[in-house]
Amino acid sequence: MVDLFKRLDAGRPPPAENRPKPDANARDLQKLHEWIQHWDKPTVSVQDICYRGPNSVRNRKKAIGLAEILAGHGWLIPIKRRRRDMKWWRIVRGLGGYPTVATMATAVGIEARPTPLQNGQTNP
Repeated sequence: MVDLFKRLDAGRPPPAENRPKPDANARDLQKLHEWIQHWDKPTVSVQDICYRGPNSVRNRKKAIGLAEILAGHGWLIPIKRRRRDMKWWRIVRGLGGYPTVATMATAVGIEARPTPLQNGQTNP
């Protein structure tokens, strides 16, 4: 026979120390991504992120790390500067919030190649 207290414990959520905690880095990454999508300039620097970005991302090392993650996913494109301590990225914006081949190519400055269609034709 099952004890009443065991049945009650079975229906309760786990204690707070045993619950999985959401990754703070993932939340900060999402905040930075949303902030960058609303940034009104075509480029963003570490200084911009540290001074004007989300409060949780205003640490220089954290801002660089998160921006490099976004660059790895294609949301930012690094820009070469004359000083190694200057970090700048070009923002990739696409319709619906997702970068496409055309927006990635235009952000880099390369013409997008026509894609083949089903019947062997190409887009003009």
